[in-house]
Amino acid sequence: MTAVSQGTDAHPVRARAGRFAKASARRAGGGRGGWIRAGVQVVGLAMVGVVGVSLGGCSGSPAAGVDTNPALLARAAGQTGAAVAGIPSSTTEQLLFHIHSHLQIYVNGAHKLIPYGIGIVAPYDLTASQDGPFASGGKAIYWLHTHDESGVIHIESPVRRGFTLGDFFDMWGQPLSPDQVGPAHGTVTAFVNGQPFAGNPRDIPLGPHSVIQLDVGTPTVPPQPYTFAPTLS
Repeated sequence: MTAVSQGTDAHPVRARAGRFAKASARRAGGGRGGWIRAGVQVVGLAMVGVVGVSLGGCSGSPAAGVDTNPALLARAAGQTGAAVAGIPSSTTEQLLFHIHSHLQIYVNGAHKLIPYGIGIVAPYDLTASQDGPFASGGKAIYWLHTHDESGVIHIESPVRRGFTLGDFFDMWGQPLSPDQVGPAHGTVTAFVNGQPFAGNPRDIPLGPHSVIQLDVGTPTVPPQPYTFAPTLS
């Protein structure tokens, strides 16, 4: 498994949209993990119908690019392109340091989705994918961003540096602490790669193929596995 891909060129955001849209990450095994994946896919299909004419391009209005899926934990913040938590944006994706992490969140045992478009400055294009609407293009894109509701966090930077879950939540525009995840309040239990994480969840590193789970309140859902698509390094 290649954790970091090398390169010196910055590629247009749109050029890679089709490849990612076709690359749907699948959860490993059956049982509860399989049920979660099926639920995400059903919600994604429902969203395709809801956004209707918005799919295929929403360049007319930034508001048209806001994910309004009722299963979301919270909507994405409306970024302007200005630096967020010291993380800048650019007009193209930066691929020198290119890895992916996965985040899933449960509130009192209920699975909550993470919106597409975090870290992508609207207006952007929306196309249909197996994981629901897929956001690409945009006026600018940050080094941390999401293209869909799968929970995959794209870390694409022109420099090698560390990023944390706290950085991602700052980009999302949502609070994160040991007793709060976005708008959800309660004791936060964190897992990284199936193991309990002790400490502030903001400090969780975003590593190559890190599988991160946050449980807010009770019951605590056992850590769920996740299998990255082969195209996601």
